[in-house]
Amino acid sequence: MTVFTAHTAETAPAAARRAIEGVRGRFGWLPSAVALIAESPQLLSGFLVASAGFEQTSLAPVEREVVILTVSTSHECHFCVALHTGKITEIGASAALITALRAGTELPEHRLEALRQFTLAVLKHHGAVPDEELEAFLAAGYQPRQALDVVLGVGAYTMSAFANRLTRAPLDPPLAVHAWTPTA
Repeated sequence: MTVFTAHTAETAPAAARRAIEGVRGRFGWLPSAVALIAESPQLLSGFLVASAGFEQTSLAPVEREVVILTVSTSHECHFCVALHTGKITEIGASAALITALRAGTELPEHRLEALRQFTLAVLKHHGAVPDEELEAFLAAGYQPRQALDVVLGVGAYTMSAFANRLTRAPLDPPLAVHAWTPTA
């Protein structure tokens, strides 16, 4: 059952219109997920602010995408996985890395696998990551600040995944090339 409206800049609540135009300008089109969550200007704003903050963290672009794709596959957000498969492809990640992320399997690079495992631990333990899992993350060369950066990414992209699943955001045609279905 769908009860959510896919808004345009003209039909969205006034408080969401600037955000919609900003997203449309950045992508060149309005993603259905944004059009749907625009019903709640606060959710749209909260997600955009959190994701923009995550983009400014000390994690490298490929590391941020590892966090996002780990969260997205864990929450089974087909829209998120497709969109971020495109982003990680654009930044030059290897096919082996992308395939493993989408499958939820061990990553080919030890440091990135430690990041994936830590992200999964944050999700599994609701932030109360056991000492040995935090130590493994730090032993891979990450800093305490980066553990907190992961928390920001988990929060932002859990918000997005839950909203996309609740609204049943369809996969937009530009993302079809990266369509994804959970393996489990």
